Amino acid sequence: MIEERPGAKNRPTPKRKDQEAANRRPLVGNAKAASADLKARQRAERERAREGMLRGDDKYLSIRDKGPVKRFLRDIVDTRWNIGEFLLPLMLIVLAVMLLGGQDPRAQLLILPLVYGVMLIGILDAWLLTRRAKRRVEEEFGTEAPRGTGWYVALRSMQMRMSRVPRPQIKRGEPVVAHRR
Repeated sequence: MIEERPGAKNRPTPKRKDQEAANRRPLVGNAKAASADLKARQRAERERAREGMLRGDDKYLSIRDKGPVKRFLRDIVDTRWNIGEFLLPLMLIVLAVMLLGGQDPRAQLLILPLVYGVMLIGILDAWLLTRRAKRRVEEEFGTEAPRGTGWYVALRSMQMRMSRVPRPQIKRGEPVVAHRR
């Protein structure tokens, strides 16, 4: 038996082979399990972000949609009926009519001017809405409307209500108030 000395190791030095075996572990764990776990966490995070974006939660919105001014602009668009909302369904109806009765030149003479007329009215409606929205931003926030406001409002007004992202947070006809933070 080895006599214990103060300040000494008081045990035999392990063999190199035994020490290396004790330190040996796989370079990679169970790759399939780790990958599946990572994918599941990423999928859950993407779903949480998507739900937050649809709800209009500022944390999950893109830079284009963030802030009280953009929320105010979205509410201005969402509180009213817009001609642009009806353009896509109208185009689908026109396409069906043209496919079914497109050989008759009289059908084209009736339908095409109607379609172009509705498109012009939709563009005019979007332009008037843009001007009104910019004026309301200046009144409510006391600053000039941010750059790109016109396109933001016009493009949102051209989308069908159910396909807008973030989803409308206001019902049609409700008064619009500024959400300052």
